[in-house]
Amino acid sequence: MPEVPADPKGQALTDLILTVFRTNNLLLLWGDRLVSSFGLTSARWQILGAIVHAERPQPVAWLARDLGANRQNVQRIVNDLHHEGLVVFAPNPHHRRAHLVVLTEKGREIYDAAIGVYTPRVNALAEEMSMDDIQVACNLMKILKCHIERDLDIVKL
Repeated sequence: MPEVPADPKGQALTDLILTVFRTNNLLLLWGDRLVSSFGLTSARWQILGAIVHAERPQPVAWLARDLGANRQNVQRIVNDLHHEGLVVFAPNPHHRRAHLVVLTEKGREIYDAAIGVYTPRVNALAEEMSMDDIQVACNLMKILKCHIERDLDIVKL
């Protein structure tokens, strides 16, 4: 069966999606290299960040939801972080089995050290971009995220 070409907007969006995939891969590599000296990967760092920025301790399922990630993958990483003493599990008053994930002092120190390395690097990258371009790109990514979330509700996989 021959491929049906996308209309011009659909093709432009395809080009954007492919660029996002490639950029995501590079961001993960960049992040891995940036925080490897702290025993972190991009995935571990991202989960620590979600814990730090949450209003209150959350169970793994909520962290996964907030990250748009697979719960099992987040659970595996949280278990590794727990084994290394970066997080602990606390009782959840609302659910017996879904413990809350809490950052330890060691976890906070490592997260803060990673941010200390990240901040000058991201500032250097931002120097090459205009604030308007950054805001437009961010807004477009948020719109695309919303549309894909809506489409996921339509297209049950």
